[in-house]
Amino acid sequence: MKLRLLKSFQSGLSACLLAMCGLSDAAAADNWHWHGFVSQGLMQASDSNFVNDDGAISTELTEFGVNGSYQFSADLRLSGQLMYLDGGNRYASGGRVDYLFLNWTAVNNLDWQLNLYAGRFKNMHWLYSSTRDVPMTRPMIVLPQSVYFDAFRDIAVGSDGIALQSTNTTAIGEFEMIWSYGAIPISKEMARRVIATQLRGDTEQKYVHQATLFFRPANSQTQWGISLLDSGFEYRQAQPDLFFDGEFTVQRVMANWRYSAELWELSSELMQERVFARGFYLPGFNRNQFAQGAFLLGSYNWSENTRLYASYDWYTANKDDRGGALLPLQSGGLIARYFGYQRDWGLGITQELDRNLRLKLEYHWITGTGRLGPNVVPAIDINRSRQHDIWAVQLMYWF
Repeated sequence: MKLRLLKSFQSGLSACLLAMCGLSDAAAADNWHWHGFVSQGLMQASDSNFVNDDGAISTELTEFGVNGSYQFSADLRLSGQLMYLDGGNRYASGGRVDYLFLNWTAVNNLDWQLNLYAGRFKNMHWLYSSTRDVPMTRPMIVLPQSVYFDAFRDIAVGSDGIALQSTNTTAIGEFEMIWSYGAIPISKEMARRVIATQLRGDTEQKYVHQATLFFRPANSQTQWGISLLDSGFEYRQAQPDLFFDGEFTVQRVMANWRYSAELWELSSELMQERVFARGFYLPGFNRNQFAQGAFLLGSYNWSENTRLYASYDWYTANKDDRGGALLPLQSGGLIARYFGYQRDWGLGITQELDRNLRLKLEYHWITGTGRLGPNVVPAIDINRSRQHDIWAVQLMYWF
């Protein structure tokens, strides 16, 4: 069944791109390129709803997709990716268009390159935001949730709008500047995984505005970056509904760093996120809260075919209440303190089995439930344990 879906995705993407190009198969042969991947695994998150509600071993670790591009000319290209995901509670299962955009290279010389993207472009602002959509290009099966919150995956992977990317080489190093503006449609199922399982109304992302600066010093193996994000969401209640009309403003400041050596790599991102809520819980309700998070992720080439990974991820939902002491007081004892934070130690190993065949194994020891979905109204009836863990094994093939 999944292989038939993959073939349908491949045919659909080809037809979509060729139709947009207005070209026949023969005319497009030289300029058309496509790739695909299939990935299947097993996963268990005992004592939490990260994968499912009962904590059982799950096969809901399926990812396959097809991506392709058509080169109109040396400076104009069309790219797209169709994706199928089955991840249990992590994100909505089914197909989606991760990206479909035109890329115009306006300037391309030795010192300066300027690209314009229009359509559903990829999020290029964070260290792993542009590579998290493909299992082979992610460092780990489960990325640090402080920054790469899985329930938010389809909202964060890309946006419908425009983006600019400028890369400048100078005497002191390389500067890369990225700017983007857009929005993404939000389905009810997606909103329920992020906001609340009881949600009945409609959720809309009004806009997301991002800007990033990366700096790679000359004769150095490091990269430094800073990113800004401003986004607005709107909720319109249904009848009947447990929630009211409301608006959310989400603003992030992020700093990142990466060091790449011959056999090993270290990377880190730090973020502070402001969430301003108006209405939703009650008419006239207002709450302004700052979350903070950070991770350190390292990898080492043990051998030609084996790579080891280790990570530590830290998150607090309220920087003024790091231990979550206010949550029981504010909720009349319904929400435990451990919903206010999350700490995650992770270990992983990747083994190359063949030229295009890879096996990943991973384990996470977690304290706190602050980064389990839904995030706005937590699932207190399921996540009753302060300590929980995740293990996963995933086999992936690409072509």
